[in-house]
Amino acid sequence: MALLMHKEMGSSKYVRYTPEQVEALERVYAECPKPSSLKRQQLIRECPILSNIEPKQIKVWFQNRRCREKQRKESSRLQSVNRKLSAMNKLLMEENDRLQKQVSHLVYENGYVRQKLSASGTTTDNSCESVVMSGQPQQQQNPNPQHPNRDVNNPAGLLAIAEETLAEFLSKATGTAVDWVQMIGMKPGPDSIGIVAVSRNCSGVAARACGLVSLEPTKVAEILKDRLSWYRDCRCLNVASVIPTGNGGTIELIYMQTYAPTTLAAARDFWTMRYTTSLEDGSVVVCERSLTSSTGGPAGPPPSTFVRAEMLPSGYLIRACEGDGSIIHIVDHIDLDVWSVPEVLRPLYESSKILAQKMTTAALRHVRQISQETNGEIQYTGGRQPAVLRTFSQKLCRGFNDAVNGFADDGWSPMGSDGLEDVTIVINSSANMFPGSQYNTSMYPSYGGGVMCAKASMLLQDVPPALLVRFLREHRSEWADYGVDAYCAASLKASPYAVPCARPGGFPSSQVILPLASTVEHEEFLEVVRLEGLAFSPDDVALAGRDMYLLQLCSGVDENAVGACAQLVFAPIDESFADDAPLLPSGFRVIPLDPKTDDPTAARTLDLASTLEVGANAARSAGQTDLSSYNLRSVLTIAFQFTFENHLQENVAAMARQYVRSVVGSVQRVSMAIAPSRLSSNMGLKPLPGSPEALTLARWICRSYRIHVGSELLQADSQSGGDAMLKLLWHHSDAIMCCSVKTNASAVFTFANQAGLDMLETTLVGLQDIMLDKILDEAGRKILCTEFPKIMQQGFTNLPSGICISSMGRPISYEQAIAWKVLNDDDSNHCLAFMFINWSFV
Repeated sequence: MALLMHKEMGSSKYVRYTPEQVEALERVYAECPKPSSLKRQQLIRECPILSNIEPKQIKVWFQNRRCREKQRKESSRLQSVNRKLSAMNKLLMEENDRLQKQVSHLVYENGYVRQKLSASGTTTDNSCESVVMSGQPQQQQNPNPQHPNRDVNNPAGLLAIAEETLAEFLSKATGTAVDWVQMIGMKPGPDSIGIVAVSRNCSGVAARACGLVSLEPTKVAEILKDRLSWYRDCRCLNVASVIPTGNGGTIELIYMQTYAPTTLAAARDFWTMRYTTSLEDGSVVVCERSLTSSTGGPAGPPPSTFVRAEMLPSGYLIRACEGDGSIIHIVDHIDLDVWSVPEVLRPLYESSKILAQKMTTAALRHVRQISQETNGEIQYTGGRQPAVLRTFSQKLCRGFNDAVNGFADDGWSPMGSDGLEDVTIVINSSANMFPGSQYNTSMYPSYGGGVMCAKASMLLQDVPPALLVRFLREHRSEWADYGVDAYCAASLKASPYAVPCARPGGFPSSQVILPLASTVEHEEFLEVVRLEGLAFSPDDVALAGRDMYLLQLCSGVDENAVGACAQLVFAPIDESFADDAPLLPSGFRVIPLDPKTDDPTAARTLDLASTLEVGANAARSAGQTDLSSYNLRSVLTIAFQFTFENHLQENVAAMARQYVRSVVGSVQRVSMAIAPSRLSSNMGLKPLPGSPEALTLARWICRSYRIHVGSELLQADSQSGGDAMLKLLWHHSDAIMCCSVKTNASAVFTFANQAGLDMLETTLVGLQDIMLDKILDEAGRKILCTEFPKIMQQGFTNLPSGICISSMGRPISYEQAIAWKVLNDDDSNHCLAFMFINWSFV
């Protein structure tokens, strides 16, 4: 007879249960796993077979049952982690073998070049010339190669191209056909995205990624082939024909259009052949390349307004691993015809890092996201399914790309200029949009009208894209006009308000950000922004007291990401926030150009039409250079969309131009303020090594802590000084911040270390807009007012655990806080310092 035995509490004897009793207890536990459930007690009382068991014994049984369940879950988790580590170890061993092959290949090439150079130095023939000629492309000797076995109408000819593409792709994915260089910060691990590398010294741009996902290979291939679902720059992908092959694979002829990232260059399109097959070891391969005159194959559609780009052999190698998972190798290799874009933009089309971020890692992240959603590892709030939230993100990006590009076949047409070429206005009055459009007929007034887009692009100097976008997100009032926001929100209703006049500084309003969802690595997050209206002029009484809502997508705000494109896109929504709500996105996109050493004339910030110059940076003389020859440049693209009525078209156009110019001016002022080279002079004390003010403040903070508290703030040599002390303070694990000395809690923050900025969810620029009383709750303000005299007399005080609020409105808990006076070299009060220990978002 199966029995369950355990020691009775406080006794050495064992309690035995019959199988019927065990079955009854399991039934009760399955219905009510929570120990304090009243329903559990009721079920126990209603079960006669459990009536002869003491309540204490039943309680012990449930405790043991819960412990066994926890052990099973932990064992399952550890087994899963072990499988991931084993698969990742296998991946690393393969990568190590590939690197050894690459080293051997480079050693052989080095020896060959040395031999050639030695021969050229001891002979009088034309060996040097022959070496030069050997480096020329082979197609120059035969510009029109013929492929007799590649008949356009013969599937066998396409299969020959497909097999050649497969071999070249595998040599890039697992071989040494491309010299790969691993990107900084991309380290493998059980929870990392994987290994990401970019090409060096190859034609076009190329990126490679390999990682582990918990999906079977066929499912992974299906997800990756649906490029529209994860590649945000893909406008359309049409499969012209599908040809089955004799080996069980398929050949597809594909025409794909992609968006241009800015308004300053034409979009690209591709005519490719995609080959899906299986290898002998069961691996699934999806490889793809462009069909050109040199490769053979059928000719594609004419490029029309697009620039025809070339996809060199690329694709996905998907291998099954233990535990229903897959190891994925992704290779993207394209030639974007860089010579057809303005010289200033060519780094965008020559950067393998940008390709890696926008295409290669985007594919791998999307598969990992789907995998974790399928396995229930991601929990979303708000009651919406992950697929619905992803659809919102795609609609925002796609609508913004539509606005930036303004394709004529979508119905966009240019509008006349007002004499300046800084802002471009395009309108779309078509009620029947092309398939895939993000607009809805409900966005158009029934009495005639359409959508108007005002857009511009500009080149920024010395402004980190992540920092700029984060500032624009956190400080909307610095650039946005509340009246224009209200006009856009009113477009969702039947009768929009009158056309507003964009005013400098806009209306006073506050924003509350409500998070909806984020990707696995938090590189992109979707949120709802509530704009709270405050006081208005009598002319705008219709807007008073109205809260407005924006659906907002933010990405690329991690300053440590390499080659990351930062973007802030938003669209007005109403309170209902329906799943099929029409969206009219506007926003900002900042794309970094590869850092390079420029001459002094290139160290300028160009405006919308590359004619205006910004601030003091443009006033430099031709012979004046930066303190460092390292220039961080980026391209900013702005696009705002508005609905209009036909009889108000000119008024809306004038408002749109004025508003975009106002936003551009605000962005230029912000860019000049947050540029790292100007922080120390424009923004006061900043934690930058080499800034005398910052070094002095760090020394005062540490010295005052030692005097008042009696211990060292930094776990380092007390004699440490200079940059070392500032760096230790900046990277301290606890949030340390300083504010001005006042007798009330309305003190303004003047400094915070990195942990402090993360806790307040702000930047060094936005820190000066935050007051102490705004981050403390009511209990915290009362305690601080009580302890303030003690701080001024004794020099410090310990504050109990509590709750504070970030600048984004999110609650933060902390275990303890220490406040102390910061004394300057004359031992007079300079400011107050706070250290929040073990803080976390609630």
